[in-house]
Amino acid sequence: MNLKEKLRIGELTIGSWITLAHPAIAEIMARAGFDWLVVDLEHSVITIREAEELIRVIDLCGVVPLVRLSANDPVQIKRVMDAGAHGVIVPMVNTKDDAIKAVSAVRYPPIGTRGVGLARAQKYGTGFDDYKKWLEEESVIIVQIEHIDGVENFESILKVECVDGFIVGPYDLSGSLGIPGQFDHPKYRQVIKRLEKQARDMNFMAGYHIVLPEPDQVLEKAAQGYKFIAYSTDFLFLGEKCRRDLSKIRQSINFRNK
Repeated sequence: MNLKEKLRIGELTIGSWITLAHPAIAEIMARAGFDWLVVDLEHSVITIREAEELIRVIDLCGVVPLVRLSANDPVQIKRVMDAGAHGVIVPMVNTKDDAIKAVSAVRYPPIGTRGVGLARAQKYGTGFDDYKKWLEEESVIIVQIEHIDGVENFESILKVECVDGFIVGPYDLSGSLGIPGQFDHPKYRQVIKRLEKQARDMNFMAGYHIVLPEPDQVLEKAAQGYKFIAYSTDFLFLGEKCRRDLSKIRQSINFRNK
């Protein structure tokens, strides 16, 4: 079953975020068992050339490669989709028009306005017809709800044809409320509860990015009904593991030396 179908029926999937451009990072994470991996172009220095290589590695490992765009930019969308991304995560979708713009950039006419190129996704010219069919049936468009304006326009955004789901960007959403990073603040909790209720009422797949590598937070969100869960990032996995283990080692050594 492809990711688009899993999103449609509400099956839980777990992915992660890649910000480090080395292909070994993508291969290690793909072989770890994630359902999908996101190449992040918004908060990284990954180039379009590096993104293509990461997409290729993830894809060849049998994992779904997605790209979080730097902006709702039709040129960038076209380039990453031509490079073989299975879909895009679009930041700062705050209005219905933002969602329509993203869909239009992913899809060919008559639904969209994407120009036709023959690159990796189209098997360098030998598989355009197959790709066109795949694009219609399996490509994925996820909108990021990460601003209070997106919350206010939530229902109209999700009613846009070909939008497959949404994912909450917690840091930017809390920032738009004037409380950046304060996820326990009553104002933030109230907005999240509002989004959860609206998603349930619309029978729509809900997503959330658990930024810190804390498995219990993933379990909590899954219990709350989230189905598209991004679990942390490559650099946090690396850094947190190093810090925790070194702290444990040093505490043990200091204890023994007393």
